[in-house]
Amino acid sequence: MDARKLLGAARPVIGVVHLAPLPGSPRHQAPLGRIVEAARADMEALVAAGVDALLVENFGDVPFFPEVVPPITVASMTRVVADLRPTTPFGVNVLRNDAVAALSIAHATGARFIRVNVHAGAVAADQGVLAGRAHDTLRLRAALGADVAILADLRVKHATPLGSRPIAEEARDTAERALADGLIVSGSRTGSSPSTEDLAAARAGVPDALLLVGSGATVENVGALLRHADGVIVGTSLKRDGRVEAPVDRERAARFVDAFRRAAR
Repeated sequence: MDARKLLGAARPVIGVVHLAPLPGSPRHQAPLGRIVEAARADMEALVAAGVDALLVENFGDVPFFPEVVPPITVASMTRVVADLRPTTPFGVNVLRNDAVAALSIAHATGARFIRVNVHAGAVAADQGVLAGRAHDTLRLRAALGADVAILADLRVKHATPLGSRPIAEEARDTAERALADGLIVSGSRTGSSPSTEDLAAARAGVPDALLLVGSGATVENVGALLRHADGVIVGTSLKRDGRVEAPVDRERAARFVDAFRRAAR
């Protein structure tokens, strides 16, 4: 599946819409209507700044379920995305690792891609051991006939791989055996950037694959990151004062997109 075509850009900037805590999560307070309003404000700021695509994720639902989220989460995310009605290409990430839910929401709402934190292999995370279920995700996509790309993390943040393999080998297996349509390399935590060494090694393993930076991209470092990556998924650095819990700052986002475009030329 051609992820670049679905994203609408060969070198995409994907802006993240972090949802407030949804019904059923410990910190849930606001009614769904207000959650939609806050998400719409962030979405509109990102679109005005010039991002190529959007990624909607249930960032406020900590602590995350390790795999299967409850029906109320699926229903709430579907409602939010449907109410947002994005016209910019968009995707879904159901944290921590419910690819089946993400794919189902994406298919129902017209999303073009999903992010899967652990698509292949296994990691030890704050939710415990997370194992990839590419076999289920790909079979569900085929059964649904869903035109939805799978963007898969390598060595996802807030986690440690079980076992030690060169990242180039992980990249090849995730693309060639787990059939991911694009690969993501992140830093160790939300808002931290990956090392250029990891990016370069991943690129060496999959020279022709779509390779994205999954965290930590800023105006200052985006040029260095794009020497090896095709694009970025960016959230924290576009927020007011660079705080992940704050709303998107339209001017900060516009400055980032401008810096990205100049570096990507």
